[in-house]
Amino acid sequence: MSSLIEQAAKRLEQLRQAGVDVPAMAPPDRTVAKTAATQSESRRVDIDLQTLAAMGIGVPGASRSQIADQYRVIKRPLIKNAMGRGASVIANGNLIMVTSALPGEGKTFTSINLALSIAAELDNSVLLVDADVARPSLMRALGLPTGSPGLLDLVLDDTKDLSSVLLKTNVEKLSILPSGTPHPRATELLASDAMVRLLEEIAARYPDRIIVFDSPPLLITTESRVLATHMGQIVMVVHAGKTLQSDVKRALSTIESCPVKLMLLNRSSSLFKGGYGYGYGYESGYGYGYGQEKAA
Repeated sequence: MSSLIEQAAKRLEQLRQAGVDVPAMAPPDRTVAKTAATQSESRRVDIDLQTLAAMGIGVPGASRSQIADQYRVIKRPLIKNAMGRGASVIANGNLIMVTSALPGEGKTFTSINLALSIAAELDNSVLLVDADVARPSLMRALGLPTGSPGLLDLVLDDTKDLSSVLLKTNVEKLSILPSGTPHPRATELLASDAMVRLLEEIAARYPDRIIVFDSPPLLITTESRVLATHMGQIVMVVHAGKTLQSDVKRALSTIESCPVKLMLLNRSSSLFKGGYGYGYGYESGYGYGYGQEKAA
């Protein structure tokens, strides 16, 4: 190899002496190459699964629990729709938004349980996205450091690679995308063409991946309504005995364009002792789901 380099250098010198204008070759920019390589690698974080289990969340490897059984039932129609095995093919079926009408109804708790339950599948991986860009809480709920770049940073800079802000976890098939750097025009960013392109990339990058978005309440911010227009499925969490029916109807009216809606009734143990139910509908229809989760 060294002899080839020496021969090339001699030939260049001969050309220069003959009056040929040969531009000097700069050495390879190893810093740029290193940066690009670093950006293509996802970082790793460790979730304290014992702490999550103590909070009532169904975690991998734990003994069988009622909450885990409930989410096994709740996730099944969602996975079928996401993988195109439902009654009809759902556009963006693997994009699932978890939301609520108002704060404190348990949407983050539901997002985490749903993501962990899907991650236990043999044939699917899951990306959990903190899409509550105005008041992000997912990282704190998981006991992870906050302030990491994430969703908004990707929308602002479309040259940034998704894997550079993605967080791999100690749950084999679970990755996390933080909300990212706060921005005063977050709603406009979520409604932008850059956001549409990002969602298309996320949805199509891995055919077995299901993306769960922990989103803001529908009646408090406009971000979730904008995000809902891109989703294939929406899980709306309703706090039993707390959320007014009028608020539920108003919230549902803001997401009419989404083809599949599942309504999950939270803290419903007084209504359904030891049991659960679920439902889902297509187009303008919607169903009811019942569980015994805690509010987040």
